[in-house]
Amino acid sequence: MITSPISKEPQIDYPDSDGKPMADNTQQFRWIVLLKENLELLFADNAQVFVAGDLLWYPVEGSPEISVAPDVLVVFERPKGERGSYKQWQENNIAPQIVFEILSPGNRLKEMTKKLQFYERYGVEEYYIYDPQKNDLHGLCRFDDRLGVIENMDNWISPSLKIKFIMTQDTLEIYCPNGQKFLTTIELNQRVQHEYQRAEQEYQRAERFLAQLKALGVQPD
Repeated sequence: MITSPISKEPQIDYPDSDGKPMADNTQQFRWIVLLKENLELLFADNAQVFVAGDLLWYPVEGSPEISVAPDVLVVFERPKGERGSYKQWQENNIAPQIVFEILSPGNRLKEMTKKLQFYERYGVEEYYIYDPQKNDLHGLCRFDDRLGVIENMDNWISPSLKIKFIMTQDTLEIYCPNGQKFLTTIELNQRVQHEYQRAEQEYQRAERFLAQLKALGVQPD
């Protein structure tokens, strides 16, 4: 008896890269890193918050042509960990709730309009767009199943992230719920060094005090 070979469905490829650069210039890259790293720090103790930068998001299984790579994305109820891309059907079908885009001179209105349509269609709840060269911040939040423009972004608090956006004359400042400002890696290192030096000074002060007590014949427990 002749049996027919078992046919196999062709393997669908979901590339981990769209071939586009992560950033067009150092300023754009710095802002992407600032957002991504500080958001990771903000949720460092929550194993069910996934934060990524420049990661391809595929919302529909079987359709690799439907994809986008937000500059920064945040997904609640998904575990931390390494991923080559974010395949939504492998993530309990949970879409990223928050996305950030940092504009550069290379961004075109057509491109940003397509991204807005994509994010609105596939379930993003908060969408923030910042142009560091113009110091211009725009935000959209989902209202009645559509992404609507936030009229005033100054002092706006993200409903999901609880971070606050403050517009100064020169730049955007972002603050954690505890009032801690988003800091660059250099600023964070400087703060660590400052705290270390302060702790060292306190230790030396305590050592001198103990030495004075012993000189007076007092033996501390």
